[in-house]
Amino acid sequence: MRVDVLPDECFRGHDSSDPVHTSPSARSRPCAAGSHDSFSFWVDEEAPVGPDQTAVVKHLAVVFRLLAKKVMKKWSMTQNLTFREQLEGGIRYFDLRVSSKPGEPGYEVYFIHGLFGLKVRDGLGDIDAFLSEHPKEVVFLDFNHHYAMSEDHHRYLIATLQEVFGPKLCKVNVVEDITLDYLWKRKYQVIVFYHHPCAEKRPFLWPGSKIPAPWANTTDACKLIQFLETTLGERSQHDTFHVSQAILTPRVKTIVRGLIQGLRDHLVERNLPIIMTWVEAQKPGVNGVNIITSDFVELVDFASTVIKLNNLLLPNLPLM
Repeated sequence: MRVDVLPDECFRGHDSSDPVHTSPSARSRPCAAGSHDSFSFWVDEEAPVGPDQTAVVKHLAVVFRLLAKKVMKKWSMTQNLTFREQLEGGIRYFDLRVSSKPGEPGYEVYFIHGLFGLKVRDGLGDIDAFLSEHPKEVVFLDFNHHYAMSEDHHRYLIATLQEVFGPKLCKVNVVEDITLDYLWKRKYQVIVFYHHPCAEKRPFLWPGSKIPAPWANTTDACKLIQFLETTLGERSQHDTFHVSQAILTPRVKTIVRGLIQGLRDHLVERNLPIIMTWVEAQKPGVNGVNIITSDFVELVDFASTVIKLNNLLLPNLPLM
């Protein structure tokens, strides 16, 4: 039976006698919680503005310097929790954007969202440490944006993934065959999606086409919900995972109006009730949600709410 994505705390316990390891939900089509721009809990205000920004933004950052970067930080940070804290809270899907630092010698790669974040190697090390402590946990790493990266940078990043995770990396296969038993027997714990042509040559890099993540690109929570419903109805039924991005995206005028407040206070918090009502109403499975991502995952019981949806896959549950 197919497992689109693995439930987080739904099968946590790390004890082979734990009944959840043999429950139907572990072999049905459970859903998992993810974070949007998962790495943005720390950004470097001293570094140049990232190559993912427009020329106008880069110019303003030069003119206004630290003031501009402080504003950018308020609108670039979409998470407060570190990788470790997110993992401990039940997050299992990570949305990752990476870049070189133009002009920097060597091939180091950093996380990026307007401003540079941690070195990718350091962030991956934190994730691997958690996985080594919890050998039945599985994570999804989605490298979906690459900026200012040459072929040498890609080779360096791919070599880093191999060095950090080694045999934990799951080889590409038909999605329907990726069950918990399949992963546990092979001691796979990491599924890496790599949205770049070089993924085609690496057996442990899943192509981006295997994990579509439709983006609503709106500030309106009601339009977001409509978009999520529409794209769920249109999702492929075969050989792909699916990400429902339950996030709002600020426009320039949104940022101007909430310049000092920032993304969290001006846009995210006030719309969370509508978004969470939609999350609570979902069902996992072939025609339902697979992975749901959110900003600031700690503001509400986001991960636990998503995880509890998997109870719908369990038979003979008492009515609550």
